[in-house]
Amino acid sequence: MAHDAQTTVDPNAKTVIRNIGLMLSGDITRPILDADTIVSVGGRITAIGRSKDVDQEGATMIVDAKGTPIAPGLIDSHVHPVAGDWTPRQSQLNWIDSTLNGGVTTMISAGEVHTPGRPRDPVGVKAMAIYAQRCFTAFRPGGMKIHAGAPVIEPGMEESDFKELADAGVKLLGEVGLGNVKDGPTARKMVAWARKYGIQSTIHTGGPSIPGSGLIDSSVVLEADTDVVGHINGGHTALPDREIRCICEGCGRGLELVHNGNERAALYTLRVAREMDQLERVILGTDGPAGSGVQPLGILRMISMLASLGDLPAEVAFCLGTGNTARMRSLDCGIIEVGRAADFVLLDRAQHSAGKDLLECVQLGDLPGIGMVVIDGIPRIGRSRNTPPADRVPEIVAH
Repeated sequence: MAHDAQTTVDPNAKTVIRNIGLMLSGDITRPILDADTIVSVGGRITAIGRSKDVDQEGATMIVDAKGTPIAPGLIDSHVHPVAGDWTPRQSQLNWIDSTLNGGVTTMISAGEVHTPGRPRDPVGVKAMAIYAQRCFTAFRPGGMKIHAGAPVIEPGMEESDFKELADAGVKLLGEVGLGNVKDGPTARKMVAWARKYGIQSTIHTGGPSIPGSGLIDSSVVLEADTDVVGHINGGHTALPDREIRCICEGCGRGLELVHNGNERAALYTLRVAREMDQLERVILGTDGPAGSGVQPLGILRMISMLASLGDLPAEVAFCLGTGNTARMRSLDCGIIEVGRAADFVLLDRAQHSAGKDLLECVQLGDLPGIGMVVIDGIPRIGRSRNTPPADRVPEIVAH
């Protein structure tokens, strides 16, 4: 079963991935690396380079990539988990495991808001957040890393509540605006309290998505000053272009584009960020599970859409769903770099794509095929059950 997957890492385990055809770094300042081999020990990257130049002695696991490209494991910046690998929103099981089959190795909760009977009083809000933080720290289906326990702020919360949450290990706020705090001044005060204690914040942007949410326009977004502007392309209903531009130009915060938003507004935001020469602010999420369902390939679909319709080089588009998010969210993954977590997706051109290789396949709007997902240096899945079949598939040759 996925939830029984090994999540502890032997500190002496040494994994070598060799014969890599193309290495996408996830770093927007240098999206492609001149290397064909990665070595990790104890789940962290220790060497990147050409096979002849890196130490492969004593490897406990060897993966032959067989010319397959590699990228950092994808990061979904916006999910709504509830209980284990089940979502009451769609009464669907194993949605997290399905997302792993979409190349995602890390998820970030924007609030456990679909929990039936979600409490709205400060004591209940704190209790539910701490519960979720504890559960998803211990529960890693297929090895997936789930950063959860994201309380939605409610009237009556005081600074001491945020200190208590932080002391208990809570590091995130759920979407501001999904609770009963929807005005700029109150939101700004509570966001500042959260930031004081190291809790990162995001905000609902656009029209209401579920009963109980409401319109959050550019004036509220700018006044609240959250660390991330959640689904700036709407979730689902987007703000007018003038307000999207106002947000992009009026703050220096993260600009999150989601699969379950308005595609045209996502492309418009991308264009504005590019005009401002601030593509490093753009990060990707799905905003699922939601009314539109579960999107196991949502991050891949966003990468392909932004590359093909947004005229963004495919290697840069991958950075929006990996390194940009890692840096914005202070994560130790998302970039292929010595010292970071050994989380990777090995993927290739989909069979029969018009593109001649992975990057051209994505540039033309096709989804690539996934041949293997690695988390903490441990191969977690082989060929994905959800993507088109890849031209080439890696192989474990020694373990």
